[in-house]
Amino acid sequence: MLRFLDREEELSRLGRALENGESALVCLYGRRRCGKTRLIQEGLKERRAAYYVGDDREEALQMAGVAREIARLLPGFDSVTYADWETILKRWEGEAPAGAVLVLDEFSSMVAASPALPSVIQKFVDGGGEKALHLVLAGSSQRMMAGYLLNASAPLYGRARELMKIGPLAPRWTGEALGLKTAREAVTHYAVWGGVPRYWELAAGRKGLDRAVLDLVLSPLGVLHREPERLLLDDLRDTRQAASILSLIGRGCHRVSEIATRLQRPATSLSRPLGVLMEMGLVRRETPFGRSTRDTKKTLYRIDDPFLRFWYTFVDPNRALLEAGRQVDVWKESREKFRQHLAGVWEDLVRASVPKVKIAGRRFGPAGSWWGSGTDRLPLELDVVATSDDRLLVGEAKLHCTAKEARAALAGLQERASRLPFAKDRKVTCALWVLEQRRPLQLRGVYGPDDVL
Repeated sequence: MLRFLDREEELSRLGRALENGESALVCLYGRRRCGKTRLIQEGLKERRAAYYVGDDREEALQMAGVAREIARLLPGFDSVTYADWETILKRWEGEAPAGAVLVLDEFSSMVAASPALPSVIQKFVDGGGEKALHLVLAGSSQRMMAGYLLNASAPLYGRARELMKIGPLAPRWTGEALGLKTAREAVTHYAVWGGVPRYWELAAGRKGLDRAVLDLVLSPLGVLHREPERLLLDDLRDTRQAASILSLIGRGCHRVSEIATRLQRPATSLSRPLGVLMEMGLVRRETPFGRSTRDTKKTLYRIDDPFLRFWYTFVDPNRALLEAGRQVDVWKESREKFRQHLAGVWEDLVRASVPKVKIAGRRFGPAGSWWGSGTDRLPLELDVVATSDDRLLVGEAKLHCTAKEARAALAGLQERASRLPFAKDRKVTCALWVLEQRRPLQLRGVYGPDDVL
């Protein structure tokens, strides 16, 4: 089992909520395989708790399952058949010791079988007795869980002491999780697995990245071969439209107009499905740095998660070959395409790192990319743009380059920065991020994967 990593703030918040002298409702939600269950288990160590994982069975069987789990803490609790959830919670309230915790994991699956359950829990929470009893709800259906707790008309709205969305771990943990020796290796592996702990755990059991990709992702028998389908099913009843949009974005259709044309649908009909995919954290919307997101002419849509981007680049277009057992051929023929994929993930990591570190001795705000026409009306693109007071940061992310090429790139950045429409009267800092450096490029303004991670 993978060692428990990070989540210090989440553990602290969970601990404070459960140590409070009053009853508490704690809710965790987020994409599957990101470690919600493991986080709860770590937070419940040394605590008296009953833990139930919901499923797709009928309500009566779910109630019997909860009673069995409670019986591990309160012997005999499952010796009777319960008519409803209210009866179970009333008995729990009467017999559980002070400070006890009841965990209902995969809560959205339970609600699918028992739609009235949130209202029953509302009464339980609102009528809290003298004893401090805690309830933890968790679920992988991000939209449903958010709906139960963030929708003002929902029964549980405003009742959670802690409401935490659990997402992927930061890239810097990749190397430790997989036992990698260098930051460069960590970036390469992150470009495949992203920050999902369960993916790391599965990959750690294989000898090398190639073997892990072939066994887990490209093979039709692989655990992650159909992973996007499972992720979409967590939140959507009909996944066809969402899967089609992700497939098109993965193949290079980044504008709404392009996606609409391929789907033979009006562009206006895509606002809602794209919004849902962004809400789920699977797609992000990009505009040139400094431009409003309302500027639809410049807006691009990209798959936000590295693993899903990898899957829609290498699995989705090659399904027939993979089903025919040609996994090795597909992977061999994809080497150059993987370099392009890696370059895109590297750019994302560089931009994400900018506000977290000092660059040329200065802190900059959030970074973005920029594309459009320069002051000379010629096309201009920059991988990294950020600001700090009157200073402008412009940068480029490269997979590799020599010292000579690095000096030329920095000089070129100065020239390109002068053509930015908003660069007038600003002092400019130029920076270059290089992933693969055979020898450390000890040049001012050049950074590597250690600086980023």
